[in-house]
Amino acid sequence: MKLKLDSETFWLVGGVLAFLFVATIIGWFLAARVRAEEAKKTVQNLNARIKAWWMMVLVFGVAMLTGGIGSVILFGLTSFLALREFITLTPTRLGDHRTLFWVFFVITPLQYVLVATRWYGLFIILIPVYAFLFVPLRSAIAGDCEDFLERTAKVQWGFMVCVYCLSHAPALLDLEIRGYEGQNGKLLFYFVLVVQMSDVLQYVWGKMFGKHKIAPRVSPNKTWEGFIGGILSATLLGTALWWATPFRPIQAAGMSLVLTLLGFAGGLVMSAIKRDRGVKDYGTPIEGHGGVMDRIDSICFAAPVFFHLTRYFFTQ
Repeated sequence: MKLKLDSETFWLVGGVLAFLFVATIIGWFLAARVRAEEAKKTVQNLNARIKAWWMMVLVFGVAMLTGGIGSVILFGLTSFLALREFITLTPTRLGDHRTLFWVFFVITPLQYVLVATRWYGLFIILIPVYAFLFVPLRSAIAGDCEDFLERTAKVQWGFMVCVYCLSHAPALLDLEIRGYEGQNGKLLFYFVLVVQMSDVLQYVWGKMFGKHKIAPRVSPNKTWEGFIGGILSATLLGTALWWATPFRPIQAAGMSLVLTLLGFAGGLVMSAIKRDRGVKDYGTPIEGHGGVMDRIDSICFAAPVFFHLTRYFFTQ
């Protein structure tokens, strides 16, 4: 999985860095000018998000520079941390501990080994077939039947979202796309950029014009104005970046729209789980973003669909 660093890659990375630099300057300017208490809180949240983005872009950039294996390791660690946050929010019993050992330290690493070795046939069924059957069996052997179905469902749901779905992102590096050999790093960059920018733009549009809430009991900050503005803006961005992908402009528009809609769906569903557990964030390691799961919820929903659409329509 060697990644080619060409002029298009540098344009992509340079554009993101320029955007962050401008956003940082604007954040400093707003912090010095605003006086209203509510506005100050909004600007503080914005600046915290910008700082977190600098850190995440740096980590992602280093992973990309190390080649495909670096990206696989990065997403593998991200899966591990996200699953840890998810399981922490859904308390387990003593009978689940050995099952969780297998989930965290055997099956999760194996899933990413399969990605790294390009073993598509087993990668695609390891968790939804074999792990799906193994997890309840291992818990049943422990002999603890209290809330058995609920406990097992929680583990399997977290496992699917945090590990299986997310592992499709680095798997993009393995696709053999016609006329796009050695350029898959740009496709992964494009995927993450469009999904994450959709989140950012929905937040910005919502703060500027948001009035009508979509699901106030699930995610009070999501509005129809933010949703429509963010989806359209991110889709336009993804279309404009068609030159960095194996897609033609109209195909890039369709792919971007799918990514933004699935990203929104992921954020909404994972917010519903947080509300069910009575928490605001999955964790607090990323200032301005909450936990790891708070940052990748949209990617988890978008990754498998984007992977399979690309594989079906564009691979050799």
